Amino acid sequence: QVQLVESGGGSVQPGGSLRLSCAASGYTASMYCMGWFRQAPGKEREGVAVIYTGSADAYIADSVKGRFTISRDNAAKTLELQMNSLKPEDTAMYYCAAALTHNGGYCYGLAASGMNYWGKGTLVTVSS
Repeated sequence: QVQLVESGGGSVQPGGSLRLSCAASGYTASMYCMGWFRQAPGKEREGVAVIYTGSADAYIADSVKGRFTISRDNAAKTLELQMNSLKPEDTAMYYCAAALTHNGGYCYGLAASGMNYWGKGTLVTVSS
């Protein structure tokens, strides 16, 4: 089993910054990619950023490109999302997710369908 725990959410004014972190524990040897997803009230979940564990390949949603940066530390088993120039429309619950191939996980762009492990989420609120 793999556990993912997010931290770093909070409230910030428009234009501000936040840094989200996700700590992974358990059996992570087959982790192929990790990513951040978000869901705002009344909206569908969307992929924000996904990064592969074995390369520098990453996918970033157009809505956050140039403002958000995803990074990972394989040795520390952590995933981070640096969010700058935050906008009210970034308000959402942010989830960390991982795809482990040994039990069916897969990675396909920003799709959530292949992620087979999820954290409980951390809330980000952008408001003046």
